[in-house]
Order: sequence, then structure tokens, then C-alpha cells
Amino acid sequence: MEQTGVEAILITHIPNVFYLSGFSGDAGALLVEMNRATLLTDSRFTVQASEELAPALIGLKIVKGSLASAAGAELVRRHVRGRAAFEGARVSVLDAADLRKASQDRVRWRPVTGWVERLRTVKEAGEVERIRDAARLASEVIVEVLPLVKPGVKECDLAAEIEFRMRRRGASAPAFETIVASGARGALPHARATTKVFRANELVVIDMGAILRHYCSDLTRTVFLGRAPTRIRRWYRAVSEAQEAAAEALRPGAPAEAADLAARQVLRGYGLERAFVHSTGHGLGLEVHEGPRLGRGQSQPLDASSVVTIEPGVYMEGAGGIRLEDDLLVLPGGPEVLTNAPREFLEL
Repeated sequence: MEQTGVEAILITHIPNVFYLSGFSGDAGALLVEMNRATLLTDSRFTVQASEELAPALIGLKIVKGSLASAAGAELVRRHVRGRAAFEGARVSVLDAADLRKASQDRVRWRPVTGWVERLRTVKEAGEVERIRDAARLASEVIVEVLPLVKPGVKECDLAAEIEFRMRRRGASAPAFETIVASGARGALPHARATTKVFRANELVVIDMGAILRHYCSDLTRTVFLGRAPTRIRRWYRAVSEAQEAAAEALRPGAPAEAADLAARQVLRGYGLERAFVHSTGHGLGLEVHEGPRLGRGQSQPLDASSVVTIEPGVYMEGAGGIRLEDDLLVLPGGPEVLTNAPREFLEL
């Protein structure tokens, strides 16, 4: 704020509001000024906000109607006359208009991006522990459900069982809609679970994650129902080696694309680079997809204490897909793998 001459910023993205204030409600905005911060929310959250906020640090204002209008009016009430910012990627055109109207043209609003997200990239010790616990939960659940992966089971039934077991272990929700994709559907990286029944001699991709105490995990394993042919064993070996190479490239100060380049180099050696259709990984924390992105062209250096996924894959139309994904903590001496489910090729 000092560097850009901004006197206030309105934070409206709920994960960012929680990160800065501790307020976990799903409707609120945080108005941050140079010498104070105020949470704006409605009367549904009066008690919750009072319990979660540190009153010496963050004020509470219960409002009616538009939070954007309330924020603009609050700055007028405080006689702010100058530049203010809002999260450009999170505020609608209508809310931006409300901000400007309520501040009576006394405040010059400008959109900014990534201010809080850049802070969130580096995890504090308590955040790492929460992600580690979420990763452990997901790892335990996938091991539990592997005996259920057999011919005759529906994709949607396995997905429901996974989400039930994660909740039973304490997860507040899945980190995303659980992916279970079998046979040819495994070639769709973001396939949704359907009523398709598992059949013998096909691949099954399971991509799952848990939200535990607000923090996410993300884990993918691929199994084969039966005795896998040589070509599928070769594909799996290529993906496994690509994941190992990408993990070795994770070092503080290394460009974010280094892991992606390392994975692609391995797959290129197997003649499979064109079958890898997405980036190698992404940041993980309060959201299942956050910075940094481990993809081509991402030159920003990695920070120590970032948590990222490493998830190379190959996708063959008509045959299916293979993806391996783990969560890793970036450390100076090499990454720590937070997910601990078996990584060897499983033939069930």
C-alpha cells in the first residue's frame, strides 16, 4: 500500500478475508487501511465474527445491503480522500460501480491483483501442519477404498464412498468434486464420476482431496483392474519417473517452470510428451488451486515453505489415462512429500 500510494484496500475474496482476519463466514469483506482493519458482514454472522476476530486488531461493522456500498460509505465517513484498491479479479462490474457511487467520487478506486495471494504462497508453520494433516487424511482414505476398486462398481459410488470416508475422518468437505474415471474416460483429466461400471482390464484414475481445518490436500493414484499389458506398464513407469524428476527440481529460488520442464524431459524420452496436456502442478493451501503454478513460462522463483502439487500424466484417447499426484513442501534441502499413499503400480 505504501509503495503504490493506496490508502485502503477492500478484500472480498473469502479465502483472503479468512487469511487476514480469521473470519470463516461465507459473506464478508475486509476493509484494510494503513492504521486499521474493519470486517464488514451482515447480522447472520454477528456472533461468529465476534468470536473469531481479534478486537484489538480488527473492528467489526454489521451492515445491511451491499457490502461494496457499505465499504465505500465507510471510507467517506472516515474522510478518506485519495486512492483505494479492490481485488480486480474478484469484484464484479456492479460491485465496482457500487463502490464508486457510495464513495461519492471522493475516492479514486483502482483494481489490483495478487496482493494477498502472494502473501499466502509462503506457508507459516501452523499452515504447513494443517496441510500435512489434510494430506495424511486423503492418503489414509485412498488406501482404505482400494479394496472397493473392482469390476462391477460404479464410478459415482466409489466417489461417494471416498467423500463419506473423508468427512467421517473430520474433513469439512472435499477439496473439489472427487474424480473417478475408468477406461477410456481416464483420458479426460477433469472427468466427473458417472454411473459407468468398472470393467476388468482397464485403468482407473482417482483424484481426491480433503479440506481439513480450512486447508486442502490433493492426491491422485491410478490402478489397473487385472494384469496390465506392457504398454501401460511403460506409461506408468514414464509418469512415475517424470514425477520424481519434477520433485527433484523443487528448490527455493528455482523458477516455477523448472519442475514442469523436468517432467516433460522425461516424458519426451518415452515419446509421451504430447500426451501430457496440463501443467505439472500448482500451489496448495486455503484453495486447492493457488500460486505458484508449475507450468511452462512461469519464471517466478519458488519460495521456501511453499506447498505445491506434482502431478504429471499421460492421456491416450480410447485407452485411458495415468496420473500420479502428491503434495510437497518446498524446503532448502529438498522437498518433503506430505502425501504418503503407495506410489507403486497397483494391479487389482
